[in-house]
Amino acid sequence: MKVISLFILYCLIPGVCFGAGSRIKDLALLMGARDNQLVGYGLVVGLAGDGDKNPVYTLQSIANSLQRFGITIPAATLSSKNIAAVMITADIPAFKKSGSRLDITISSLGDAKSLQGGVLLQAPLLGADGKVYAVAQGPLSIGGIAAGDGGGGGASVQKNHPTVGQIIGGALVEREIPAQIVHNNMIEIMLREADFTSSSRMAVAINEVFPFSAKALDSSSVKVEIPGNLEGSLVDFISRVEAIEVTPDTTARIIINERTGTIVATSQIKISSCAVSHGSVTISIASSLDVSQPAPLSQKGTTVVTPRSDTKVNEQKSALVTLPEMPTVEKVATALNSLGVTPRDMMSIFQAMKQAGALHAELIVR
Repeated sequence: MKVISLFILYCLIPGVCFGAGSRIKDLALLMGARDNQLVGYGLVVGLAGDGDKNPVYTLQSIANSLQRFGITIPAATLSSKNIAAVMITADIPAFKKSGSRLDITISSLGDAKSLQGGVLLQAPLLGADGKVYAVAQGPLSIGGIAAGDGGGGGASVQKNHPTVGQIIGGALVEREIPAQIVHNNMIEIMLREADFTSSSRMAVAINEVFPFSAKALDSSSVKVEIPGNLEGSLVDFISRVEAIEVTPDTTARIIINERTGTIVATSQIKISSCAVSHGSVTISIASSLDVSQPAPLSQKGTTVVTPRSDTKVNEQKSALVTLPEMPTVEKVATALNSLGVTPRDMMSIFQAMKQAGALHAELIVR
């Protein structure tokens, strides 16, 4: 029997408790305490012939970089085979102080073959407002290789993606991004997964620790008033709020990824009584060449090559299987696995059940 790729997420709901709840800090974040994106442009040097093939912007960037050191050379006279123009991206968290470090990602902008062994020259990283918030520099780590000429009878070998690299701690923060998390003596907590039930449960859990302080505004936000005795201890108050455990609710949902053959289902899915029959037809076409030759010592006729195709059709037999009502995901998995179908067949069955109204869950196909 084939095992179906059906992964089950046991979610914490009343009556189906498999452990303690989750901390608020794992389910939500504070309004105002958000990351910001940075981007920059720079040059990677020392590529041993794997750099850009002399695009105009790379040559001009090299000339501009040399001019900073008092060397003036026309861009057209330069070569960029050891240099690549790159884009640099990074996320800067809230409250990141000047002098701290950021991880950065470097991506080739031109037609460089590989960034292996390269060193990023100092490059500023800008925010959406055009201001410089960090400066990046350092040797790249790409985790991949590319070798060979390729094309025209040549052979080439590539492992992973050699034109994108990282520098851990490669950017130095120069400017702190201001963040304001307190408004009118209140903080606002935003759920990562919007849900009215989860929002309400979070407000109730906070009120059990800090009475009459929390109120759920909608499916994704909860406002919490800072108690009078903790107004001067904001960090301590937020730490205590984040440590409160909440049991979140999860929508009945099945996610199907046809590219990988993966099925993920939450524990709330249910299936009404129905009958399922699923079969498949396999068509095999094999092509071969036959040789027709004249008789031995015959003075007539020539050797002829003729193509031949053999076609076979194989249809698997499948019975109509009755499935009783299944109120839990364990019973759903057991019953569907007993059919012995493949993951792709399972996807078709789920879609047919949804169309028939027997599947009580949101079906998402990616």
